[in-house]
Amino acid sequence: VQLQASGGGLEQAGGSLRLSCVASGRTFSNDVMGWFRQAPGEEREFVAAVSWRGGSTTYADSVKGRFTISRDTAKNTMYLQMNSLKPEDMAVYYCADKRFGGLYFPTREYEYDYWGQGTLVTVSS
Repeated sequence: VQLQASGGGLEQAGGSLRLSCVASGRTFSNDVMGWFRQAPGEEREFVAAVSWRGGSTTYADSVKGRFTISRDTAKNTMYLQMNSLKPEDMAVYYCADKRFGGLYFPTREYEYDYWGQGTLVTVSS
């Protein structure tokens, strides 16, 4: 399984970025995929997750209303649209896959089976 994250970059506070995660190597139809982030000196934290089959979503409170997670099953790609960026959103963002997640949305790092390499988001104030 390979998860390839991209789309990070430098953006001003209040701006927007869209991250992508291309998945390959297995059938993801019953999986849950998610985004985590890790700021310097901090632990990796949950951002959002989406069920691959039905597209149901869940978000961390810190990003609710500003970020939108989605997936395109035909392209095997997950997205994270990040609007109204804040300096505290600055981190390395990782995509992850939970096998056979079904309707359960894992929010802990250890619950996910596969990880992408991360993409850096920098937000200037």
